[in-house]
Amino acid sequence: MATKAQDYTKTMQDMMGAFPMDMSAFQDGFKTYAAFGEKMSKVALEAAEKSTEISSAWTKATIAKMGDVTKSKAEPTDYSKSMTDFASAQAEMTSESMAAFAEIAKKVQMETVELMLAAGKTATEDMTTAAKKAGEEMTAASKKVTGTK
Repeated sequence: MATKAQDYTKTMQDMMGAFPMDMSAFQDGFKTYAAFGEKMSKVALEAAEKSTEISSAWTKATIAKMGDVTKSKAEPTDYSKSMTDFASAQAEMTSESMAAFAEIAKKVQMETVELMLAAGKTATEDMTTAAKKAGEEMTAASKKVTGTK
């Protein structure tokens, strides 16, 4: 007595063919993710650019002030005054630069939160649309397989 093994591969192919998947939902999800990545990169690059500008301006101003310190003076007390003026100017520049860096950080934080909220909303909408479409396709496929209307 010989038994014939059932061809499960054929059965699985038939079953998967009866329940087709729409890959556009995955493609749309990838496009959404790519757009989100692009926007986040833009925020980071703008922040880096502005931070570099602040650092560069701070460095140039410090070098310019150092020029005054290194000049020869007629009186010994002039050296002390020059150093005091430099320290005072440096403290002011430091305070201004730190405030500018803080503004950049604040802007990055706000833009990141806005992007995350928008991405969450978009992802939810995409998932809802995909789930609804998949449900409709499954229902149609089930009716097709079972012969109901």
